[in-house]
Amino acid sequence: MDTMPHPDHVAAAGAPPTADDIKPGIPLPLGAYLHEGGANFSLFSRHASCVFLEFYDHPASAEPTRRIELTPTDHRTGDTWHVWVEGITSGQLYGYRVDGPYRPEDGHRFNPNKLLIDPYAAAITHLEGWDFRAAHGYAGEAPQQDLSFSEIDNAGSAPKCVLSNHHFDWSEDPRPDHPWSETVIYELHVRGFTRHPTAAVDHPGTYRGLIEKIPYLQDLGVTVVELMPVQEFNEHEIPRTNPQTGEPLRNFWGYNPAAFMAPNGTYSSAGTSGEQIRAFKEMVLAFHQADIEVILDVVFNHTAEGNELGPTICWRGIDNSVYYILDDDPRFYKDFTGTGNTFKVDHPIARDLILDALRYWVMEMHVDGFRFDLASVLGRDETGHLLADPPLIERIAEDPVLREAKIIAEAWDPAGAYQVGSFYDRRWAEWNGRFRDDVRRFWRGDDDVRAAFAHRLAGSDDLYRASGKGPESSINYVTCHDGFTLHDLVSYARKHNEANGEFNRDGPDANYSANYGVEGETDDAAIQATRTRQIKNFVLTLFLSRGVPMLLGGDEFRRTQGGNNNAYCQDNEISWVNWDRLDEHTGLHRFVRHMIAFRRSHSVFRKEAFYNEGDIAWYDPDGQPPEWSAPTTHRLAGLVRSAKTGAFYLLFNPDSEAASFTLPPAPDEHAWHLKVDTAAPSPSDILDDGAERLLENQQNYGVESRSSVLLMALTASPP
Repeated sequence: MDTMPHPDHVAAAGAPPTADDIKPGIPLPLGAYLHEGGANFSLFSRHASCVFLEFYDHPASAEPTRRIELTPTDHRTGDTWHVWVEGITSGQLYGYRVDGPYRPEDGHRFNPNKLLIDPYAAAITHLEGWDFRAAHGYAGEAPQQDLSFSEIDNAGSAPKCVLSNHHFDWSEDPRPDHPWSETVIYELHVRGFTRHPTAAVDHPGTYRGLIEKIPYLQDLGVTVVELMPVQEFNEHEIPRTNPQTGEPLRNFWGYNPAAFMAPNGTYSSAGTSGEQIRAFKEMVLAFHQADIEVILDVVFNHTAEGNELGPTICWRGIDNSVYYILDDDPRFYKDFTGTGNTFKVDHPIARDLILDALRYWVMEMHVDGFRFDLASVLGRDETGHLLADPPLIERIAEDPVLREAKIIAEAWDPAGAYQVGSFYDRRWAEWNGRFRDDVRRFWRGDDDVRAAFAHRLAGSDDLYRASGKGPESSINYVTCHDGFTLHDLVSYARKHNEANGEFNRDGPDANYSANYGVEGETDDAAIQATRTRQIKNFVLTLFLSRGVPMLLGGDEFRRTQGGNNNAYCQDNEISWVNWDRLDEHTGLHRFVRHMIAFRRSHSVFRKEAFYNEGDIAWYDPDGQPPEWSAPTTHRLAGLVRSAKTGAFYLLFNPDSEAASFTLPPAPDEHAWHLKVDTAAPSPSDILDDGAERLLENQQNYGVESRSSVLLMALTASPP
């Protein structure tokens, strides 16, 4: 099938254009913006034969109030289609229909029956159930059969773009710009952080709800909030229900973007007809005024359109062969992301769209950086090979607008790439998955991991030194959204994802977790004590390691997901932060808060350089250099020297039995004082500054099972 006629009912809708209120417009910039008493609209499509711009007066409208045909002779410059319309004001709803060949065998899937989102839309309207599954025209049941041409018009169920006036007073925006050495990242979900009734906020689950929690985050001591995806997505796209409750499952996490530049409207308490833009900006401004940066977890490796059976929302209907990597049989899509499609980031058009989106979030929305989901995909060419110098990766690193932005890579992908320690140039920091796994395995008591644990504490020099990077390239974390929470890590030996409706097959199996006697919750005091010590061990390890620490939101008071390690579809109490647990675990919260403050006070643990020779030394419990080749030896001690503070002695005992550690002589005129003992109850587990306890025995210290100790070399009496 070649060029399809536009639906008759659309052709008859709206007032005919007149020469007085329509002009050809200009091709750049792409997108829609107010200009000289009207608005200019510009859309890229190389293979289209005609483009239709439609205006709507309501998000659920099935009929446009006006349709404007953009013809090649009057409204096309190169591959851009453009028009200027007089009298258009902020708040106007619009969308595109793009006509052209429908030949999947050649990679083209134009269909003017589908209303499309502008790839440069700054906001899209919210519909209670915007869902294309009932209107995409699926032709059969065979899983390998792609869609037939659909004559179903989807305008009534499709979100519309919102033309928005971007004016906002940023004059009071201080832009914190913390160096990596002073950065503490706190990962959270905008909705999940305040949706639970116990959050006690006036605007639960929204950008404004986060503003209400800023004093809490300030007090905790974090310097950056990393927001899980806020790029607009369809939360109703999952067709399954919870087999345990029958409730529909939702796309809660949002790793399936439908618009790269539009902030999610469901997180706006002010409205979704452009108000979400202001709500987002107000949130960013409030965080900046609290000296906290905002980083976005962004997804550019794939889109919500899925594979050949998926809906036509935007890019597929605008120019499928330009925006996606197609298979050898162009009816199908190459999938390096595990989601059904792969965005063709190696194409200059797709690459420019991503760069424009990043610049938009920095310039217009004032965000401070980005964490790139499955960033290794961004370095693949059309055949799937990893490039030595990927143009998009290099452009992001060298872009003049993005030079001050923090850029973080999830340096792997489902297609087999694992680039932790070697993700291109030094501008890119990386989620250090090796830190997560090695620290978990060490504290679980696994064999042959002690040397790796020492490297993680020292900034992962074994991973980053050879590539010319420093410890600031390592984003250290024990838990993140993807996997167990910290409480669940020490409470479950296996995942429990039955509620996801995938027969517990989803989510990682290699969690390196343990339950210490009972699977899940228990009233056993001994097991609870062990779990509490282990959580504090993880926290101490995280904040005493060189690199950039990242804490998962709610871990500081033992947030739980009931053993679900892949809660992407759980918009309910599984994922919502229950703030009652803060009252239940005040001791742990205090411990985390004090560890963050300790790190801030002692630069030796957060320098943007690896330790010099002699600044750190490792020992067995008997005070001798470690036998690294002994795989079943687990206990370890480390002496950290600081020109400013003197020295610290770190004692780690992941075994189930207590152990006595020989102490080296404290330097100069100093003596060893106890700062942290994770086996002690709160508040004795971490002592206040100035209250460190002088050890009566300066030769040995007994370390309880599964616990860690931090000693400081101070004058004979604390100052």
